[in-house]
Amino acid sequence: MNLPRNILVPTDFSEDAEQALEYAVALASKLDARIHLLNALVLLPIGPEIAVAMSTRRIDELMTDSQKALDRLVAVRSGKAAFGPTRQKTGDPRMVIEETAAEIGADLIVMGTHGRRGVSRLLLGSVAESVARTAPCPVLLVRKDRKS
Repeated sequence: MNLPRNILVPTDFSEDAEQALEYAVALASKLDARIHLLNALVLLPIGPEIAVAMSTRRIDELMTDSQKALDRLVAVRSGKAAFGPTRQKTGDPRMVIEETAAEIGADLIVMGTHGRRGVSRLLLGSVAESVARTAPCPVLLVRKDRKS
C-alpha cells in the first residue's frame, strides 16, 4: 500500500470544509504530501431552486472572489504543508471533484461533510457521500467537531 502523495481537498468555504482542510494539512505534513485545493462553482442551480440567469460579469466576479478565497486559505497554511496550484471549476461538484481527482492523480480526497440526517439528507443529498461511492481513489470524510 502506498501512502498518499497528492491530496485533493474540495472546499465550499464552509466551516466543515475548513476543518477538512486542517486535517489534510496535518496529514500532508506528516506524509510529505502535496495538497490541491478545489472549489466547484455551481452556476446553474441543482434541485428545486429557482433558476436565475447570471451575467458574464457576475460570473467573473464569482470566479475572482473564489480565487481570492482559495489564495487566502493557502497563504494562511503555506508553512505547514506543500500546496499545488489551486483550482476552480464550474459544474456539478460531484463530477468536478471526481474529474479533478483523476486529472491530478489524487491518492486521497479529504473533504468535509455536514453530517445531515433524515429528511434534510434525503432532500439535499450529500456531495461527500456521492464522491465517497464513486471517486477514483480513497475518500476521507471529516465531520465538524460537535461541541456539547
